[in-house]
Amino acid sequence: MSLKPIPTGPLRDGFTTGTSATAAVKAALCSIIEQKAQTSVRVQLPIDKVLEIPIHFNVFTKNTAQCSVIKDAGDDPDVTNGAEIGCELELTQSKEIVFEAGEGVGTVTLSGLELAVGEPAINPVPRKMMQSAVQKLLHDFDLECGVLIKIYVVDGKILAKRTLNERVGIMNGLSILGTSGIVKPYSSSSYIASIEQGIDVAVANGITEVVINSGARSEKYLRSLFPELTEQSFIHFGNWIGETLVKISTSNIQKTTIGIMLGKAVKLAYGRTDTHSCVSSWNKEFVQEIAREAGANTATIEAIIGLNMAGRLTELFPFEQGELFYQLLLRKCYDESKKIIKNTHLHLYLIGKDGSFIKYIK
Repeated sequence: MSLKPIPTGPLRDGFTTGTSATAAVKAALCSIIEQKAQTSVRVQLPIDKVLEIPIHFNVFTKNTAQCSVIKDAGDDPDVTNGAEIGCELELTQSKEIVFEAGEGVGTVTLSGLELAVGEPAINPVPRKMMQSAVQKLLHDFDLECGVLIKIYVVDGKILAKRTLNERVGIMNGLSILGTSGIVKPYSSSSYIASIEQGIDVAVANGITEVVINSGARSEKYLRSLFPELTEQSFIHFGNWIGETLVKISTSNIQKTTIGIMLGKAVKLAYGRTDTHSCVSSWNKEFVQEIAREAGANTATIEAIIGLNMAGRLTELFPFEQGELFYQLLLRKCYDESKKIIKNTHLHLYLIGKDGSFIKYIK
């Protein structure tokens, strides 16, 4: 499944895996009640909005049904866009609504999430959406029975490999997610939620030291410095350094190491804790001030203005532990970070393109 190109016009909203699963569940139960295949259903979202969701597949008997929906993430480059999300539903005598993880839906294996260990990875808001839809139908048609709901995602195990699910203990598939029911294109909310989830799982499992970094490449380099740490200790901040530090500041984490590459470091040093290129750019005049403080000559200072990206600063300042320019840059990164995590031991490593490091020495 390839990523979508970034659209140039107005961005189209999509709907979440939770909305998809709710539509499948509602259509499945309707098909049993009406003994008629459903082509679409209306789903009530948590944000007081109703969506009409098309049904992809629906078969039924008098007491069972299977139904699926093709998730549409709108213009968001979501891993699950286009995935087939469905349910196998069965009426029971228990008068309870019970959830199970079908093929491609993960199971919780670590504490720290909103769900208990052993539960299917169907988050609380989607559960409530499905429960509400089922309860209303049972009430409207005066049915006194329970419902067993098994949610599945076609190729969910494969798609889950492109997420951080396993790191937080969600095994063998995807999570059924969504708080609003809507996917906002290129929204930061889902990424920030995964950051917070990762820290919660780390704390719940007794971890007191974390290494935060921008992503897989940075982590690969940092692992060599911290071979004793488990993967739950490594948190990807993406572009959201500030939100990551805020979450750490409210947890029981005692030691935090920031591994950061040069492009994000010059933004953090300037106080920009959201380093996305759409939000912040590097301030060349600010970097020139650091260069002056480091004793750089006039030609070097003036050359900074001509650089088209911060990563090219290595052409002017050798990427070495003893280079004062980088130590001053890291000191400013340290000072900005400590404004947020005052009571946590903090260490910084600047990461080179080849995986080399410069450690900040106070």
